[in-house]
Amino acid sequence: MGHLISGKSHLVPLIDRLNRYPVGLVDHQTLREILALLFSEEEALIASRFPLTEATLDELTAATGVAAERLLPQLEVMADKGLVMDLPCGDTTYWLLMPGLIGFFEFTFMKRRSDLPLAELARLMQTYLHEVRPGQAEEVFGTRTQLTRALSYPESIPVSSQVTPWEDARRIVETAGFGAAGLCFCRHRKEHLGESCSKGVPVEGLCIALGEGARFLVRRGFMQQKTTEELLGILTEARRLNLTHITDNIREQPSFICNCCSCCCELMTGVQEGFVDGIAKAPFLAVVETTVCSRCGQCLEACNVRGIHLEPGAECVGIDARRCLGCGACLASCPQQALRLVARPADRPPRTKADMFRKILRERGRLLPFVAATVKTGFTRLTGR
Repeated sequence: MGHLISGKSHLVPLIDRLNRYPVGLVDHQTLREILALLFSEEEALIASRFPLTEATLDELTAATGVAAERLLPQLEVMADKGLVMDLPCGDTTYWLLMPGLIGFFEFTFMKRRSDLPLAELARLMQTYLHEVRPGQAEEVFGTRTQLTRALSYPESIPVSSQVTPWEDARRIVETAGFGAAGLCFCRHRKEHLGESCSKGVPVEGLCIALGEGARFLVRRGFMQQKTTEELLGILTEARRLNLTHITDNIREQPSFICNCCSCCCELMTGVQEGFVDGIAKAPFLAVVETTVCSRCGQCLEACNVRGIHLEPGAECVGIDARRCLGCGACLASCPQQALRLVARPADRPPRTKADMFRKILRERGRLLPFVAATVKTGFTRLTGR
């Protein structure tokens, strides 16, 4: 398909290379405009020839045909843009090409910068993600194995339920080893569209990265390192704002926790637009005590996937069980305390990282996972873990 769209034909090899990831980029004139702003022609050439695993400078020199003394400065610029990731290990640096989603689309808006035309990119990405049909939403949310999952508020979990470590946002943060926080790319992009969060959520300080991916983001100025206590404080603030915790759909070493609202977050928008299985749900479900509900409607505003509705003449609000993520963001909004979480029937735990990506690769027929697994691939090679 990439070869059928006219204009900016030098980007075709880059698009073909990016489409070897499980979440590819649907070729479209708008996509080519985005890539032309992010990649110079030489950077697009270099990226299109990246191998399918992490590579040293010597290996990239051989793959691209670009001399090392010319290639290294290009890689440094591309890493500062968030197009590639550098992975220092002893005296050697390994390099990885980032996917578009989840990858350099998000990184573009994870710092305030003057090296890229952010307002134009925000407009183009808005068009590409929401108006190109059939398009990128189907690519992101269409897999049977979801890339992300929701986490429940710990104080909302039934006392009779046992929460595993991968279901506990606090445990995920405490065991990460390294963490950082910075700009929310969704809210920052909306800022460049002249819009702001309807919940009044700040642009800065609520998005969390963990592990080796966080080290890269700190090293390249996308985020600031935070202590465990500071990260836990961010989770508490996110719950105060009725945001939904979202992380990788894996059991070990999640690479991020996003704190999502209904109006800005692309993941929440996907569920609202009908991709009700696009995010793996927490093992709980919101229910309403019909005799207590006063029909005030405050929970409708709190729910970040518009999974609560109030029909005319109904005695109480209704919960859409297919859409509800089980996060618990709605509970505290109810002045009557009419909402609670219950165990979701037939819940399945997230897969191991290896199992999850093997299944995604089988479903999509592609070769590499998105950023979290890409980082893991590099460090497996480097450390043997």
